[in-house]
Amino acid sequence: MNEILVLYYSHRGSVRALAEHVATGIHQVPGASARVRTVPRVSTVCEAVEDDIPAEGPPYVEIADLEDCIGLALGSPTRFGNMAAPLKYFLDGLSGAWVNRALEGKPACVFTSSASMHGGQESTLLSMMLPLFHHGMLVMGIPFSEEALSTTRTGGTPYGASHVSGADGQPEPSADEIRLAQAQGRRLAETALRLAGVR
Repeated sequence: MNEILVLYYSHRGSVRALAEHVATGIHQVPGASARVRTVPRVSTVCEAVEDDIPAEGPPYVEIADLEDCIGLALGSPTRFGNMAAPLKYFLDGLSGAWVNRALEGKPACVFTSSASMHGGQESTLLSMMLPLFHHGMLVMGIPFSEEALSTTRTGGTPYGASHVSGADGQPEPSADEIRLAQAQGRRLAETALRLAGVR
């Protein structure tokens, strides 16, 4: 099975929910499979460490996950218009993968969640694209042929799937957000299979 890595960090569950819908879209494409992974939290206390295996959810990502995948979907909550520190910390440590060109030529997409409609989603998505460009990935968004992109009253951007959790931190995406996340997963999977010579 040709696997696409869905890698994310989620603090309250919104990005995790989006990741699951992106993975569902990937699984809707015959011949493609999603490998869902996360990254550990970053502590301000030097002695504090996370367990090797998360208490719940998918396992932590390993370099082999990046090397094995034929595509990458990268997700993070919005932190002042930027990706969250745990994801940035992981990406900052990928110099070996960069030297070895582990991601070069593979397609990628990004997704995010914020508490408010104008919480910096698009700048977060753009900031997540930058390291992917440096790795030589082929970064893609969501085309306006996806009707939900023009009708959504919640999240969703041409830069990538997104979710607005609101002041109460609602982790479950809206119907439009789900449609766009799944469409993004399908598009990534179809492109990855073509580039891998499977289709």
